Amino acid sequence: MNPKELTVIEHIEELRKRLFICAVFFVLALIVSFYFAKPIIRFIQISEEAQELTLNAFKVGDPLTVYLEVTFIVATIITSPIILYQLWAFITPGLHEMERKATLKYIPYAFLLFIGGLAFGYFILFPNVLHFMMTLSNDLDIQQTIGINEYFSFLFKLVVPFGLIFELPVVMLFLARLGILNPQLMVKFRKYSYFVLFVIAVLVAPPDIISYIMISIPLFVLYEVSIIIARIGYRKYQVAEEKRIQEEKEAAQKIQVEQLLAEQRRQIEEMSNHQ
Repeated sequence: MNPKELTVIEHIEELRKRLFICAVFFVLALIVSFYFAKPIIRFIQISEEAQELTLNAFKVGDPLTVYLEVTFIVATIITSPIILYQLWAFITPGLHEMERKATLKYIPYAFLLFIGGLAFGYFILFPNVLHFMMTLSNDLDIQQTIGINEYFSFLFKLVVPFGLIFELPVVMLFLARLGILNPQLMVKFRKYSYFVLFVIAVLVAPPDIISYIMISIPLFVLYEVSIIIARIGYRKYQVAEEKRIQEEKEAAQKIQVEQLLAEQRRQIEEMSNHQ
């Protein structure tokens, strides 16, 4: 169906259908995640960072809150490929066949990068941030009494955003493949982008220059990788556009030839009738 022929109501119905599918899979993922939440919480509790701490429950409902938070996040991770596919399915009716096939391949890479970002946040960022906080407490002679809810919330706030940030290359490739993003703009505004990425690093990293550098460098590398990948995607877009324009010209010429032939046949038939 041509999306240009869809009414607003039909667009809303299509969106509702996609959201319903995502909701169904998310509920199923919640059921599965409910059984995986406990071993995941145990795994985090026996980690080197957590073993140095005594995690307390300051409220009766804190253990349940942590359990539900972990369940929700695991369900979101499990459902993310489905969400990405449904988003792709909602957008692609407005794309050409080659663009649909090309962009569909990005979904597995987006999921893997998301997992990679979570791993970076958990195994590299979180231990260093937590070590800095505990060192600062010791220097100030402050005895920390850490709640399990606060510990996991702090963990999620650091780790989950990096899962999203690591998807930057795929997002840039997708936009470039559709011709929306020109990689030359990314090069032109590189210094401003670096500044924004450095600000992000300052906001999430401990306040020392080593941590800033340690967090900033992967973000800068991600941006440079995004430029390289965007160039590849944009070249493919240009080739596809040239091919599409050529096909449209050939189709238009074919129609003109058919019209001329039809006109000639009509004239021959009229001459035959007059004779």
